[in-house]
Amino acid sequence: MSSWNDFNSAENPAFSLIPKGTLVKVRMTIRPGGYSDEANGWLHGWATRKPETGAVYLNAEFVVVEGKYARRKLWSLIGLHSPKGPTWGQMGRSFIKGVLNSAFGLHPDDQSAAAQAGRCIESFADLDGIVFAGKVDWEKDNDDEDKAVVKVPIMPDHPQYKEVMGAVSPSRTSPTAAPVHLATGSLSPAPNSSVPSRPVWAE
Repeated sequence: MSSWNDFNSAENPAFSLIPKGTLVKVRMTIRPGGYSDEANGWLHGWATRKPETGAVYLNAEFVVVEGKYARRKLWSLIGLHSPKGPTWGQMGRSFIKGVLNSAFGLHPDDQSAAAQAGRCIESFADLDGIVFAGKVDWEKDNDDEDKAVVKVPIMPDHPQYKEVMGAVSPSRTSPTAAPVHLATGSLSPAPNSSVPSRPVWAE
């Protein structure tokens, strides 16, 4: 019998999660959920709203771009709004700020005009395809199984930042339009789309 008819002798799948604490260079893409809220600057349907809870988030996928875990994928939700209070949205804003600092080599304490401009976006489309350094953690998914997620961006003040990121794109210096209401205190409301496992920040 051919090996393509009998799989008893095949090796068991050797798949394990990226270890907790691993620093990886990732490219983030956003899966549009079709939800927009002009008042909050959430345009063009990039956000997703979970009808059951009213929570709004960005459905993000992270692909490791180089190194031992190249091409491995991680998924997380970036909180924009929760009916339960501002915490989830504030955590989402902090995460996005860290992503911009990491991607453009901006020191978190740098308050120069150029650095402040680099932390502004015109829309969530500016985050689609952005490359930054992040730290891997684990969470439970909907089936109570461990999954790898990115919760913490690694910024230029981290001792391993240069090792992970290598050369960084220069920061944006022109003061682009208002910071997509990464300026309101809460990145806010919204509609539906399926929800992959649990969000990075359970709300």
